[in-house]
Parts: sequence; C-alpha cells; structure tokens
Amino acid sequence: MAKKDKKSLHVKNSDRVVIIAGKDKGKIGNIKKVDTVKGRVVVEGANMVTKAQKPQPAAGIQGGLIKLEAPIDSSNVMIVCPACEKATRVQMKIVDGKKVRVCKKCGEQLDV
Repeated sequence: MAKKDKKSLHVKNSDRVVIIAGKDKGKIGNIKKVDTVKGRVVVEGANMVTKAQKPQPAAGIQGGLIKLEAPIDSSNVMIVCPACEKATRVQMKIVDGKKVRVCKKCGEQLDV
C-alpha cells in the first residue's frame, strides 16, 4: 500500500479559528488536532457528535452516550488574527530565511 501524501494546511495546533461553513457556522474555538493526510481539523466545542460507548470494566470505562468533537475539513475554518481580531486568510512570507504565516488584513505575523 502506498504512503499517503501530507497536505500543507493553513492552520496549526492551538490556532484560534472561526468556522465558516456547516452546522456550527460562526463558532470560534481553538484547534485541538490537525490531520495533514486527510486535511481535517478538530475544533474545541464544535461539530459535537454523540457516540455510544460500550462499558469496559477491565479498563474502568463506564458505558453510555458520550459527546465528542468530530473532525471538519480545514477549508471550513478561517484563522482569527490575534492582532486585529478578524477572520482572515493566510499569506506566506519569508522573514529572516524562514517561511512564516502573515495576516492578509493587517500584515501581522501569525507564527510567534
């Protein structure tokens, strides 16, 4: 089986994002997990789903219905710039020989 290629995404772990499409449109949260192979992200408190959990007495896990965040496509989120507090697209620039992400609206660096 061939190895899947990683996609270059505009978001990273712990970025503050706003959801721009889907049932949670308009919600703001931090990214918990990024899947670069599938191009999906998990946002705190967004896209909540209910999962039936079987009890596992050996592991001490109680059964029942649990709520957890499901992944959403990275194209459905936009970064919230920490400087101007607006949802923005990301521009890539080379600063001091390093590639950094920059806010398209105010020009501030997103990578600190």
